[in-house]
Order: sequence, then structure tokens, then C-alpha cells
Amino acid sequence: MKGDTVSTAGQLVGTVLAVQANFYRVQLDGEQGIENKEFDFIPVHSTQYPVPNLLCTRRTRLKKIGQQVMVGDRVIVEEPDWPGGRGAIAEVLPRQSELDRPAIANVHQILLVFAVAYPPLEPVQLSRFLIKAESTGVDVLLCLNKCDLISPQEQQEISDRLFAWGYKPLFISIQNQINIHQVDKYLSNKITVIAGPSGVGKSSLINGLIPDVNLRVGEVSGKLARGRHTTRHVELFEMPSGGLLADTPGFNQPDLDCSPEELIYYFPEARTRLEVASCRFSNCLHRDEPDCAVGSDWERYDHYLEFLDDAIAYQNYLKQQADPESTLKLKSKGHGQNQYEPKLESKKYRRVSRRVQMQNLQDLYTESEE
Repeated sequence: MKGDTVSTAGQLVGTVLAVQANFYRVQLDGEQGIENKEFDFIPVHSTQYPVPNLLCTRRTRLKKIGQQVMVGDRVIVEEPDWPGGRGAIAEVLPRQSELDRPAIANVHQILLVFAVAYPPLEPVQLSRFLIKAESTGVDVLLCLNKCDLISPQEQQEISDRLFAWGYKPLFISIQNQINIHQVDKYLSNKITVIAGPSGVGKSSLINGLIPDVNLRVGEVSGKLARGRHTTRHVELFEMPSGGLLADTPGFNQPDLDCSPEELIYYFPEARTRLEVASCRFSNCLHRDEPDCAVGSDWERYDHYLEFLDDAIAYQNYLKQQADPESTLKLKSKGHGQNQYEPKLESKKYRRVSRRVQMQNLQDLYTESEE
């Protein structure tokens, strides 16, 4: 249903801000809607309705047809109970985009937040987040927090390095309010997902952009120089300048579930080479093949090879899952490392149940009497 157009004239339309058990918090569109050429409507605060948000259930019909309701979905609401602040979702409008992790629909862009110090910037980890963000097909913005903790020379070196990767980072300091207004400008009138490892200041940034939110802020672990997980669910927050911002649960290693053939196109610096040249082989994986248009003379080539091994392992895992006669299983070794191990024969090593043990004893007793 992605990309379809549905008329909503005369109907009560809103955006799902949060999912709580079997209830959906829906922000109703107001008269001050913002039109967008890609997304028909972005809601902003209005007093058109007695209650701007409704706590809604989902119609049984949607459940029967397997229609999932996601955060970010544009929905049609029926039978509003204004005094009680309740309603019912009758229809989910076509999605313009859809992310699986976090599960959220109709996103314009992903805002990746990293820190340049405490915790230190890790290039491989940053690459992994960037690749995952690129694989969604939406725009990617990169913010580097705690820029006040490094020198201007160090900042320039980081900027030059990331520019070669194909990105123009925005250096910010939440504590000293450096360039926070620039972030607000980029997010205005758009639906944005904010992501990044724990402890880099995502919750603090949201608190700065939306003062009334008051998200819990975690500390950075002293031993690992990593942040503690503070966000437990996905929710859209309304920004004072317009637009919606989604916070996501923090995690340190996002999964790379793309195919080996797709991976190279998520590196902007390699993608530009493939736009002007072609490899000799159509199934080229760009590691040792002759006449490869990508080559190996770019900084993140080692990152590509590491992620390629992950993508191949994931593809083999899917093949093994589809083959019930497979004799191998995928086992995670931590830090993004996977390996295959032989499966134990089915039921061969299963412990005998107490009932079977008792039956065997009874059979032996009977035989001895005979």
C-alpha cells in the first residue's frame, strides 16, 4: 500500500504517536497542517478539536485482515469520545516509508548522533550505523556531540575524514548549546528518527529541543566508556518548531541484514564510483575480482570487507533456516562475529522423561517376575 493515494475529505485523520499494549495514542490533524510533496500532511498543534490527542483502539476488521498499526502511521479515526479522549482506528493510510528497527512509518530522515569524546568516536561502529541508516532509503543526517571537548584542529581532521566518506557532519555541544538551533532547523516540519549508540547524548538532545519531554538521561560507564540504556520504547514527540521526532532504544551494534550484493551501494564513496564505471563481472563483490570499478583505494574498504563477511554469514544463515535438513547452525560470538557449528541430531541427545523411565522400570519388573 506504499505510495497509494487515498481521499480523506471530511474524515478525522491523525498520526500515531505511540503504541501502548493494545492502545494507540493518535495526534489529530489541525487546521494548521503543513503540506509536503512527498508526505501529504504533517500535523502541528491546533485547537480545532477539544482533545488534540486520542487514545484509540483498533477496529476488529483491521485485526482480522492482519493490518498492523505502527508508530508514525497516518490513520482515520471514527466515533471520537471527546470527554473521554477515546476513539477507534478504522483505517491505516498508505505508508510512504517503513522502518523495521525501530518499527516506525512515514519517516523523512534519520538523525545519527555520535560523540567525538567520552565515549570516543569509533570508526567501525560509526560505519555500521551509517550503513544501517543508508539501507533504509531515507535521508541521513550526522551530528557529532561534545565538540567542546576536542580542539579545532581535531574537529577539522574528523570533518575532512567524514567528508571523504560522503558525509558533512554537524558538530554540536548539548551542554554548551553549540549549533543546537541548526539541528532544530534541519528537523523542522519533518518526521525524524534519532539513533546512535547509548551514552552519546540522544536523550539530552531531545530534552534540549523539546523542553517539556524530560527524558531520562543515562550516565557513561567508566569501564567500557559506553552509555547505559535509558530509552525503552519508540515514541513520536512533537517539536515546538513543527515536525515530529522519534526516540529509539539505544543499542551499540545494529544488525546488517542486507544482501552481499546490496552492501556496496550503502557506502556513498563507493556508490559514486559505480555511477561512472562498471565492474567486469555483474556479480562482482568488489574484493579480489579483476577490473573491479570500486577498487580498494578508499579508507572504509576494510570496513566493507568486514561487513561483507557479516552479510554473507547472514545470507548463509537464511539458507540454512530454509533447509530443514541442514546440519549447521549459526552461533554468535559477540562483537558482530558469527560462525557456524554442527547441529546435534534431533532427539538423539534429549533427556529421557521421568514417565518413560518409570515405564522402563515397570517393564523390567514385569520381565523379572515372568
